[in-house]
Amino acid sequence: MADNKTVNQFKELLAAAEAARKVAYAPYSKFTVGAAVRTKSGKIFSGCNVENVSFGLTICAERSAVAAAISAGERDFVVIGVVANSKTPALPCGACRQVLAEFNPAMKVVAATPGGMSQEFELAELLPKPAQGILESDSNV
Repeated sequence: MADNKTVNQFKELLAAAEAARKVAYAPYSKFTVGAAVRTKSGKIFSGCNVENVSFGLTICAERSAVAAAISAGERDFVVIGVVANSKTPALPCGACRQVLAEFNPAMKVVAATPGGMSQEFELAELLPKPAQGILESDSNV
């Protein structure tokens, strides 16, 4: 559980995530989620979950926020705030953790509820060994 200092530190970020949560499209689960990423330059980009009747096609809020930032030319993420309409803070799913790790495996993750309960983690705690891409071929293999 985060203390008041942590909540105040991320107040703007969590407010952006909460605003995105309010416009989420979740007609099937009713589980609305908003996320907001802050870049190294201080800009905030938000996104919400967008469900589909074929649940595998659902877009998570975290990936929606990342896509918004990437579309604006930003890639240097420092922290992500996630707000879900749940009793306890909801953490990013495994797929979202891997997407976040693509850009900054050491970024902070702040998860909160609309009522103000929050938790703070380092992404590396949540995904200690992310998959890594192969950028160059290894001639020794």
